Amino acid sequence: MAFRFWRRVSLAPGVTLNLSKSTASLSFGPRGAKYTISPRGNRITAGLPGTGLFYTVHDRKRARRGGPAPARAVQRRDRLTLGFFQRLFTPGAERNFIDGLRALNGGDQDAALAALEHAGSLPDASWMAGMIRLRREVFDRVTVHFQTALGGLENLGALFAKYEIVAQASLPITKDIFAHVLPRERGTLLALVEIAQIEGRHLDAMAHLERLLELDATDPVVRLSFAELALVMPDDRKLLERVVTLTAGDANETPVDTAILYCRAEALAALGLPDAAITVLTLANRRRKDRPKGLMLQIRYARALLYAQVGRKAQGRRELERVYAEDPAFEDVRARLEFDDVAASPHS
Repeated sequence: MAFRFWRRVSLAPGVTLNLSKSTASLSFGPRGAKYTISPRGNRITAGLPGTGLFYTVHDRKRARRGGPAPARAVQRRDRLTLGFFQRLFTPGAERNFIDGLRALNGGDQDAALAALEHAGSLPDASWMAGMIRLRREVFDRVTVHFQTALGGLENLGALFAKYEIVAQASLPITKDIFAHVLPRERGTLLALVEIAQIEGRHLDAMAHLERLLELDATDPVVRLSFAELALVMPDDRKLLERVVTLTAGDANETPVDTAILYCRAEALAALGLPDAAITVLTLANRRRKDRPKGLMLQIRYARALLYAQVGRKAQGRRELERVYAEDPAFEDVRARLEFDDVAASPHS
């Protein structure tokens, strides 16, 4: 999976539906990720909010991997505007789906949600209603909508494709990294993982992640999400050992890789292997360009604590001083440095 990087200026939340002479594009959630379909292959672009950094994953095999059966495309002039005679031959649920998207495009989320939930028998309508509920943080309803969408997995995405609408949302995997979410099994499961974690249902989140690993155990976003969740349950040694296994051999090529290496080091440290954890954190720290500042500070802070743990106190002190110089308010670095000063004072 190849990544390509470049810079961009602004990231802002919002919901937009862009109609042009050639296609329609729906974006839901923070700008910072979008899915583009072209004859040369699909292109997934995802961003790291706050950094201006984006990465692109080219997926030229998407059309050959299954997905919803192709439906006859709607003519350009009729997208989201069903004429009188066309409405006569359009099933009621599908009309509600289109009405919901049109209301969303007009900025009326309440009307959009009502129409989409009336079309709840359609997987795409359930998925879109779930995204609106997710934005409103009505998590119990979101889960029901997404489970309904997964129940009709063979048709999920079919109506979006029919009307040539590209729908995507952004979900936080870590504090700095967001994943693109599409009306597909993978994106919907990732959304369910995040909801379960927010609600403290870690076992449910892990069950969804197990399914995602079945789909693609090499997916860096899934491995990062798995590692993040495992570290919330540090008493489960077998889970920590799986993190180490899943992240073995990871190269530090992208910001996602850097976050994975940080999680690998945390798992090694929790397993009682501080020297191994220091080695991994050193690898993660070697590439700082285009990496989220908060993540890099966390890596250096964690390494400083491990240096102290293995008796390399001078190195740990220097690392903490560097972190303090960049961000005096980071974690408890100031208190740790002041404590060291008191302990070293001849009057203590």
